[in-house]
Amino acid sequence: MAGEVKVLSSIATKEAHLVLVPQFERASDQQVTTTWAGTVEIMKRIPQGEVHDLIIVSSTELDELIRQGKIAAGSRLDIAKSGIGVAVRAGAPKPDISSAEALKKTLLAAKTVGYTSGPSGVYMAGLVERMGIAAEIKAKFRSVPSGGTIGTIVAAGDCEIGFQQVSELVHIKGIDYVGPLPKDIQRITVFATGVHANATNSDGAKALARFLAAPAADGAIKAAGLERP
Repeated sequence: MAGEVKVLSSIATKEAHLVLVPQFERASDQQVTTTWAGTVEIMKRIPQGEVHDLIIVSSTELDELIRQGKIAAGSRLDIAKSGIGVAVRAGAPKPDISSAEALKKTLLAAKTVGYTSGPSGVYMAGLVERMGIAAEIKAKFRSVPSGGTIGTIVAAGDCEIGFQQVSELVHIKGIDYVGPLPKDIQRITVFATGVHANATNSDGAKALARFLAAPAADGAIKAAGLERP
């Protein structure tokens, strides 16, 4: 008997998800309904009692939901990881981000700087603090609502330089992807699935998680700007 798997997911894995889910549906008796939300929103909605069969979010947040008893213990399955990337408007000069010092100079020279409230943005806020330039960046900071992509305001010319997960930048039209943060200041985020403790279709959720983590999905994961953990 066909079933429905209800998914609540952050947008970092969206491009791969949109390719892989139809394959899963064709190979199974399940239909998938996905709700997209920013990490901040997910961490509000699930603790407040919202129920979905499968949650896809950064592993740090998923572990917190497991600790709260919202996600079934033992159900975490890591499916992808992504570093933080840098983007400018298409055709704009590509700034120097070859080292931490070069990035600091680029940030100070930029008229506007953008990042989100998600894991990449939280890290960037901490990074500019450690660099000692938080006050300068605050004066020219730009962002988007939770679940949004910085690439959209970079493409529109409303933000000179933007930072977000690589997988959330590379597919955006109207921007040029400059590259990842330097290795010595990079932050890798692992994205994981977890079955809700009150899932109505836990078997379907587990099957979808296994499908997303399977080697056959590696191509779609890589094409979306993600890597395997």
